[in-house]
Amino acid sequence: MIEESRRMYTEEELVRVAGRENNSQRKYLVVNTLQGKHVPAAPKESLCMFGALADKLEKAYGTEELLLIGFAETATAIGAALAVRLNSYYMQTTREDVEGAEYLFFTESHSHAREQRVVKTDLDQVMDKVQRVVFVEDELTTGNTILKIVDLIRKNYPGKVRFAAVSLLNGMNREALGRYSSEGIGLQYLVKTDHSAYTATAGQYKGDGLYFGPDFTIPAVEAEKIWADGWLDARRLLKGRDYQDACEKLWNQIRGSLEDKKGQKILILGTEEFMYPAIFIGSRLEKCTVKTHSTTRSPIAVSMEKEYPLHSRFELASFYEKGRVTFIYNLESYDHVLILTDSRKDIPEAEYCLIHALTRCGSRKITLVRWNKG
Repeated sequence: MIEESRRMYTEEELVRVAGRENNSQRKYLVVNTLQGKHVPAAPKESLCMFGALADKLEKAYGTEELLLIGFAETATAIGAALAVRLNSYYMQTTREDVEGAEYLFFTESHSHAREQRVVKTDLDQVMDKVQRVVFVEDELTTGNTILKIVDLIRKNYPGKVRFAAVSLLNGMNREALGRYSSEGIGLQYLVKTDHSAYTATAGQYKGDGLYFGPDFTIPAVEAEKIWADGWLDARRLLKGRDYQDACEKLWNQIRGSLEDKKGQKILILGTEEFMYPAIFIGSRLEKCTVKTHSTTRSPIAVSMEKEYPLHSRFELASFYEKGRVTFIYNLESYDHVLILTDSRKDIPEAEYCLIHALTRCGSRKITLVRWNKG
């Protein structure tokens, strides 16, 4: 499901500038208010925005056979939503281990977790079927990361495949735009941004928000557990409509625990790279006040100024790797929280930390859905 949209978006509407923590490469981070990643967003508004980008992608390349590659963490839901709309081939980059896979490795120099990978095993299956590879991002600034993976693909799959990059926001300067033009890489985006003042903007905030450390003790509130089947791993090659059908089957397995919540305030919370199913499930709840966002590996400063996007931060344990630190921002009190993860690992402290964070903010009814059975 992706909403069609002819709405126009602006930088003032979408962009809030935050400060990265302990990152000398890039001191700011752009928080998109409608994306459903770092801050709570209405899932239908997220899908509407993705739909506007899908319109541009379809107009530019709709007659071509496409492979869309969504960048982890933040663009995985965008990429999946576009693939659903166009029924294109889709896979995401990942920082997780994928069973039975070989990879192409590359790095994001500005990221806190620099190593990225895409499953070469699946690229081998599809590169002779597609006419264009489209990289999907939430924002593009220098565009250097995409140039790295374009170079890798060209070396591993010499031929006539074309490339493009689509993003919600594009902050590339004239030099970066020129490089893409010379490389023959098409660009589509919703909003052109000017990043020149973002570092200074991020540096002016006090960083006096609410910081909460992890709590690894067994919580007093126990989450209801649901194990769902029919999982498709978006780190592997799939078709958009197949992913849509899988998410629909997931909804049918868990809707009984959500449909009687008329008038309640509901949060559907994804984990790290696993974002689109949370947004999809949230969009199906018609009679509730629904928000969605997800945990993240990004350490971001929080500050109390009204215009600053992030006011509170809970440090958490990851559902995917023991010892990994993750975070959740701007938690509120909800009548019911549904945590949705595709982790195949049993890491109790991840569940404990997140439940403590949710209950500290006033939430009491918590359901944990593990969608990891194929």
